[in-house]
Amino acid sequence: MIIELKKNTDKKFAETASKELSAIMVETKTSTVLVTPSKLKKLDEKFQAIAEKVIVTEDDIQLAGKKYLSQTRQIKLAENICIGGKTTNTVVITGPCSVESEEQITMSAELCISLGVKILRAGAFKPRTSPYSFQGMGMEGLILLKKIGKKFGLKIITEVRDSTHVNDIIEFADIIQIGAKSMYDHGILKSCAKAKKPVLLKRGFGTTLQEFVQAAEFILSGGNENVILCERGIRTFETKTRFTLDLCGVSYLKEFTNLPVILDPSHAIGYAYGVPDLARACMAMGVEGLLIETHPDPSVAKSDASQQLNHQQFSELYQSLKPIAAAVGRNLI
Repeated sequence: MIIELKKNTDKKFAETASKELSAIMVETKTSTVLVTPSKLKKLDEKFQAIAEKVIVTEDDIQLAGKKYLSQTRQIKLAENICIGGKTTNTVVITGPCSVESEEQITMSAELCISLGVKILRAGAFKPRTSPYSFQGMGMEGLILLKKIGKKFGLKIITEVRDSTHVNDIIEFADIIQIGAKSMYDHGILKSCAKAKKPVLLKRGFGTTLQEFVQAAEFILSGGNENVILCERGIRTFETKTRFTLDLCGVSYLKEFTNLPVILDPSHAIGYAYGVPDLARACMAMGVEGLLIETHPDPSVAKSDASQQLNHQQFSELYQSLKPIAAAVGRNLI
């Protein structure tokens, strides 16, 4: 249950109500709300006087639900870069899996500028499946990424691997990415909740939609309203592709949540040959964004070499997305 408090509500009484209702008090841009466990379906009479509005929810998808906010939330990165809301923008985010050198990330930034892409991605701290794989350049890579972003006027998104460097990512990045392997890390979720910066939350590959959105609720209930969901494929019985991109799940998220949705076809299929077709299918769904991995020379990439497009392939894909965007009433940025 979500209880929107009246403007003149006494703070001490609101705190008492929050404690008695086992609720979390959340300060939003427009009001103060109490969010109780969803099993509570009726507000006690003694608290009704402080309630401007009461929203009863079916489950613990609450602050992220359309019952609470009927419109998709808008995340503003700059005057000319808004994700979600009433805009029809579909943002394209691209760059390599990992920061590997200044030359490599500079070439990636130049690709963005040449096409009008405004958000550059790359990982400095890499959560790898094998301990023997490249783990990223760490702080050196993060500093380099920030430097190149500033030089070219690009917004930066990079991934937090664990709680040991979450504050560094919050400080340096414009968008904080929580990866599929970190989705359940409550330390990261709670730190990002306090940060107020935009957070891109990726779906775990063995995670239900309910679990996925409830992870977002940890960030929202901590006071950060700037959450973006990212579908990047789930593990199924299929072995010919890395994962299965859940477009059915995306339809659910668009229908029942108020959070912008970005799709990542690169991690879903895991092979460059399928990324363009998947990206075009994603574009046809009218989503708020696409996350596509590119590398100047994927054959020498230190991580995820098989799924990264080279710059020519990405340029061709980007141009092919424009008529699809126009057909579904979207503006590609």
